[in-house]
Amino acid sequence: MAQDEGRFGRISRCRRAWAPRGVRPHAPRQVVREFSYVFSAVAPAEGVLTSLIMPRANTATMQLFLQHVAAEYAGYFIVMQVDRAGWHQAHALVVPENIRLLPQPAHSPELNPVEHIWDDLREKHFHNRAFASLDAVDETLIAGLNQLADDPERVRSMTYFPHFKSLP
Repeated sequence: MAQDEGRFGRISRCRRAWAPRGVRPHAPRQVVREFSYVFSAVAPAEGVLTSLIMPRANTATMQLFLQHVAAEYAGYFIVMQVDRAGWHQAHALVVPENIRLLPQPAHSPELNPVEHIWDDLREKHFHNRAFASLDAVDETLIAGLNQLADDPERVRSMTYFPHFKSLP
């Protein structure tokens, strides 16, 4: 599996949008510094996505996420690729018995397939939108994550990087 955290919030950025000739598209913009963090792990070969939405990203929330994954996949031994965030390497982090964390090389987010999940969510669900509350952001995240989780082939096509494929 591969794991990453994504930050989603009420700060919107205007992006390109298609409009008919002569029409200027309207794109709302706001800067409200409220965020939710999504912890996700993906099993690229199976196209399986597991996520939790948390109020912050730190060692305690990483601990909760690892416990969730360990319980959900209790019958498996999981090698989980993680980046080098401080909470992944904290001494206070207790990694469950059925999980081993494998740190990816420093400064190499392109090796983490979960980054494509964030790109897809931002493009399809957060593009040129302003949210009235953080609850609205969370509802949009839930809808987007459920849509991806229900489509394993799409998740597989976005995340099954060559370094996850084992040799026969």
